[in-house]
Amino acid sequence: MDISCSFEDRLNTHLGQLTPAELRVARYFQDNREEVLIASASALAQQAGTSDATVVRTAKSLGFSGMDELRRTLAIELRESTSPAGRLARTLSEVSDDPVSALNLTLDIHQKSLDDLRRSITPDLFQSAVRFMLEARRVFIFGIGPSSAMAEYFSIQLGRFGIDTLSLTQTGLLLADGAQKFRKGDLLIIFAYGRVYRELTVLLDRAASCGMNRMLFSDTPGQKLRNRVDLVLPVARGRADMLSMHTATLALIEGLLVGLATERPHETIASLKSLNKLRTELAGKTMNLPAS
Repeated sequence: MDISCSFEDRLNTHLGQLTPAELRVARYFQDNREEVLIASASALAQQAGTSDATVVRTAKSLGFSGMDELRRTLAIELRESTSPAGRLARTLSEVSDDPVSALNLTLDIHQKSLDDLRRSITPDLFQSAVRFMLEARRVFIFGIGPSSAMAEYFSIQLGRFGIDTLSLTQTGLLLADGAQKFRKGDLLIIFAYGRVYRELTVLLDRAASCGMNRMLFSDTPGQKLRNRVDLVLPVARGRADMLSMHTATLALIEGLLVGLATERPHETIASLKSLNKLRTELAGKTMNLPAS
């Protein structure tokens, strides 16, 4: 089948050839596209009430070479069919005239994002991410657009914990100043969703040439960049066809902060005490402010 065929085209073409178990999985793919992008075959199998082998077999029965091609197709379709304005319009279409329905819809999306995060971030994956940060000489965190706020927040909190950290939120030529500081033993953390833009490619090339570890927070680019980073943390921004929401990303960041503090409690507490001491000196009186 032509690789340009959409998921719906493939499903309609092969519908009559699917076994009952494969049909159930295919319908799960159809109704949970965002989760298919980030979840493992075993996690999808658990949700669909079947086996890993059936999940993979269903993808092939639909004409895909495997799960990777299925994910690439879904990612392209989600990205191309939804502009920011289109996502907002889709969000508003599911909200009634009652403003409370907006809150309820948002909370439902957040809850599903957190449930998906719990399944996607396995204990081994989480521990690997904490270890990368523990072993890094310095941490550089890249994010632009809305993700720049996540990068800045993560950078500030790591700095308060005593980790030498720098956020990279510039675009174009301004980004060169930060990338010029990369050294062997540093860690590059990237927040990237949607397309793979030039700044991202340049940073990854620079980090690789410096012998740095690279960790990616993402959903769709994870399929394209998996071979260019050392660790992918799959995290979705709510529903891909609706307004982007960052609850799961923030939850993962704060989970990593707590995990990091658990591994180095004395250093973290000492750093926070030092921060409060500086605050007291600046204010001219005892502050006793929460450090985080």
